[in-house]
Amino acid sequence: MIVTGGGSLAALAAKAATSTIPIVFAITSDPVESGIVQSLARPEANVTGISFQSLELMAKRLQLIVELVPHADAIGLLVNPKHPLTEAVKKEVRRAAVTMSVRIEIVDASSDGEIETAFAELARSRVRGLFVEADPFFYNKRDQIARLAAHHTLPAIYELSGFVLAGGLMSYGASLTGAYRQAAEYVVRVLAGAKPGDLPVQQPTKFELTINLKAAKALGLTIPPTLLARADEVIE
Repeated sequence: MIVTGGGSLAALAAKAATSTIPIVFAITSDPVESGIVQSLARPEANVTGISFQSLELMAKRLQLIVELVPHADAIGLLVNPKHPLTEAVKKEVRRAAVTMSVRIEIVDASSDGEIETAFAELARSRVRGLFVEADPFFYNKRDQIARLAAHHTLPAIYELSGFVLAGGLMSYGASLTGAYRQAAEYVVRVLAGAKPGDLPVQQPTKFELTINLKAAKALGLTIPPTLLARADEVIE
């Protein structure tokens, strides 16, 4: 069998490679929107796994960064134009921004140099905060992104706590460990004879809010007590 953990692109690559070997994906942003499965309830074919709900949680992340930065009238969104869900992400964020009366400045990046350029553009546009698209490329560049956010004094929120451990300010998303455990349970079931197409795509069962107080202090921010109280992990 094949187990993928590199997001939607990895699952799509595995699906394109075989229609017979069982595939369990541990992390995808939206497996239906990405074209990995036909539906969450009945994936069909040889593929199933765990949806990370990255797209569905974009509005929540926008809400959190707006809560952290009072009177924020403009927020930046960093996206990878090569990611299959980028257009869906832009649509979801713009929809959420309207309800929060916030202007969204979208910048693209798919290389180290483009990340540097994107942050320079955000600085010129005078956004008050930033959130980053859930994408394996950005996660692999988390040290660079966290450094640039600090350099430009830009409060940022991410999907995974790995960004916060790299010096980022805040993250909110499904538990990475929890998702892999759920995927492991499906691996056991498939190896015991279950057909992947008969196993519904699972939703995350645990979500984590992580806050870096050291990063907040460097940015001159005071984390609201109500936000701290909701945090699953506070890094001091």
